[in-house]
Amino acid sequence: MEQLWLEVSIDTVSGCLDSLAAYLTGCGVVGLVLEDEADLAAFAQEQKSAWDDVDEALLAQRRGVSRVKFYVTDDEDGRCRLEEVTAGLEAFRARVGTEAGSLKVSTVSMQEEDWSENWKKYYTPFPVGERLYVVPEWMRGEAVPEGRTPLYLNPGLIFGTGSHGTTRLCLEGVEKLVETDDNILDLGTGSGILAIAALRLGARSAKGCDIDPKAARVAAENASFNGIGPEFQCFTGDVIHDAALREQLKGKYDLVLANIIADVIIPLTDLVGDYLAEDGIFLTSGIIEHRAQDVKEALERNGFAIVETREREGWVAYTCRRA
Repeated sequence: MEQLWLEVSIDTVSGCLDSLAAYLTGCGVVGLVLEDEADLAAFAQEQKSAWDDVDEALLAQRRGVSRVKFYVTDDEDGRCRLEEVTAGLEAFRARVGTEAGSLKVSTVSMQEEDWSENWKKYYTPFPVGERLYVVPEWMRGEAVPEGRTPLYLNPGLIFGTGSHGTTRLCLEGVEKLVETDDNILDLGTGSGILAIAALRLGARSAKGCDIDPKAARVAAENASFNGIGPEFQCFTGDVIHDAALREQLKGKYDLVLANIIADVIIPLTDLVGDYLAEDGIFLTSGIIEHRAQDVKEALERNGFAIVETREREGWVAYTCRRA
């Protein structure tokens, strides 16, 4: 039976877009699309020469309104997730302490095939860091800027397009830290983008794991798009609670990655040291700004020294070594 999805839109104002995106990510919502009113106005201005008449009614309707969109399954689980998100919106308004707009929530039902095509219009090639260039797989063949390494990606229903602030922080870190012949462990691999980037930049091997059973298939497909084969293995399960999975991942890695959320990173700090090679590095992000201190304390409690802290759009990434 074809899966039904809900496209969820939350209205806000331009200045609150990043804060709202951070709130939603903290709720476990991924695959966000940010529609800034300023971008719509600029697009309309650019296109005036091609249109006989700009739809002024549409522009008036969107005046003062920016929007975050995401998708949940149109079933009990998806609607429970949506209820959790909406129940916390007024607390979010009070917490941000700025004008947040109406925070009106609207939904549209669609088939899975509509979902999978609808989001693609928002996803175009873009550079990350100094050397990487993320390219949607269906746009393969377009020119890649000189000196950049392309990452061909089709994230499907899995987190990890590369556009989110936390993923960019990690990709920039991978670009800076990975060395030829490194062994990589990617905890919460999602689309596989971080492990694939490391391999494309010279790493020898990578293992990934994710609690979402779809991730292994999506990550394997993305690896194949980039000419990567058996040097990348992906496993399914919860590394925190699954001893058998921990055994499968057993080894010493030069670089361990975890782009998840603070509530998962904190218990991971008890385990990560077992997987680090001597002088290995733990790079972690997905940490919303107000939880950064909690993660810092957990890292230090488990014998890590933070050697670099980087921030982007209300998110924090830590680069750590064993103290």
